[in-house]
Amino acid sequence: MKKKNEQVDNGKELIEALDQIEKEEGISKDIVLEALQNSLLAACKNQYGNSDNVKVLIDRSTGKVDVYAEKTVVETVEDPTTQMTIDEAHLTQPKAEVGDTVDMVITPKNFGRIAAQKAKQVVVQKILEEERKVLYETYSMKVHQIVTGIVQRTSGGLVSVNIGKADAVLTEQEQVKSEHFKPTERIKLYIVDVRDTTKGPRITVSRSHPELVRKLFEAEVAELNDGTVEIKSIAREAGSRTKIAVWSNDPDVDPVGACVGVNRDRVSAVINELRGEKIDIVVWSEDPREYIMNALAPAHCLSVVADEYDKSATVIVEDSQLSLAIGKEGQNARLAARLTGYRIDIKSESQAAEEENFNL
Repeated sequence: MKKKNEQVDNGKELIEALDQIEKEEGISKDIVLEALQNSLLAACKNQYGNSDNVKVLIDRSTGKVDVYAEKTVVETVEDPTTQMTIDEAHLTQPKAEVGDTVDMVITPKNFGRIAAQKAKQVVVQKILEEERKVLYETYSMKVHQIVTGIVQRTSGGLVSVNIGKADAVLTEQEQVKSEHFKPTERIKLYIVDVRDTTKGPRITVSRSHPELVRKLFEAEVAELNDGTVEIKSIAREAGSRTKIAVWSNDPDVDPVGACVGVNRDRVSAVINELRGEKIDIVVWSEDPREYIMNALAPAHCLSVVADEYDKSATVIVEDSQLSLAIGKEGQNARLAARLTGYRIDIKSESQAAEEENFNL
């Protein structure tokens, strides 16, 4: 009688606990009961030689747990794990006949206690799984967005950053070489990728991605958010210089001025977040010659000959403008080429004249 009452009490406590978890954690009681049933079934099958005829049933209202073995009624028992005599069958099912299958209760002793222990394990596991699932869904929706993170630690070239309810990984590839972080420092990050793992979401963030620049400008420039101004292209050498090409859908709105802001407040906010990275903002154009001229700013171009089919261009600049057009270690020309998608050959006036005379 005591064992029966103990099982009833355990079952009642189990259901009450699951009701509370469902209310507080939002985890369905049925999901936990199904997981518990499968867990108990695995334990029973190990005990009974991994027999496939064993099943566990949990009463959804009382929490009572019973273990059954499905056995075939035979005249002579050869395998007691799957067969039973007619006399044994009649104890459970009085009208059973040879050839019938009968569910025989085989609930082990102290099974209520075992079920309670398993329930705790299953509940903890389900809570962890649901928490991981929620975190993954939350941050997977933020891929290609910008977040604020707090630097936790640096280890082996990796920087661990807390971004709210999860930690993100700033890999060496996604870092800016000139940047160094201290614990508790707050930084803006671009979410590159979110992957689901058994230990929770693995979130990869970036400080070097060109799209970080776009998102920083979108946070500062209202005209970008309402569609008046568009960022058509970005070319970036992280930590050093970025060029962005902008366009206005409203002839009364200057796209460069909108991004620069009054007293340069908008572009300065972005530059400060990028720790002094230089930013060139140029006007995008459908005309490749005009676009290439703009992209090579601050250098002034005398002429541009563009081959739209071959995506190549020859640019002539004044002799005094050649080094400015090419830039330090070729950076200005390189970024202009990336920005426009054209291979750009820059020549000074005197170089072009010499080549023309030579050809003559």
